[in-house]
Amino acid sequence: TGVQTCALPIFTGNVNLSTTSETSLLSNAASSGLVYKIDTIMISNTNGSAAANVTVNYHSAAALGGTTYPIASTISVPANSTLLVVDKSNSFYLGENTSIGVTAGTANYLTATISYESIAS
Repeated sequence: TGVQTCALPIFTGNVNLSTTSETSLLSNAASSGLVYKIDTIMISNTNGSAAANVTVNYHSAAALGGTTYPIASTISVPANSTLLVVDKSNSFYLGENTSIGVTAGTANYLTATISYESIAS
């Protein structure tokens, strides 16, 4: 018998942080039947001259609801730099009815990128 492999769907999403209000990066709806393995979260500062702060939060409910738990809190991202918040060495799972949000300290300076695997639960 041979070894069977199963390719997991891998997704990448991006958001421009055009406001200083929290922006949804990824939301896993209740009863989705899915678990997301978060492989990477990167925050890039596209401004050429000024740093900007970023906060990344885990929410205990979908659509930025429930209790908020900081993953990265008020970290300065230097001009023209990228902050690696999560990588494969500290990946985590986003279960049903949970979400991840990002807040920029300065509007229009930062973009957030997430890479994740979708796993049927």
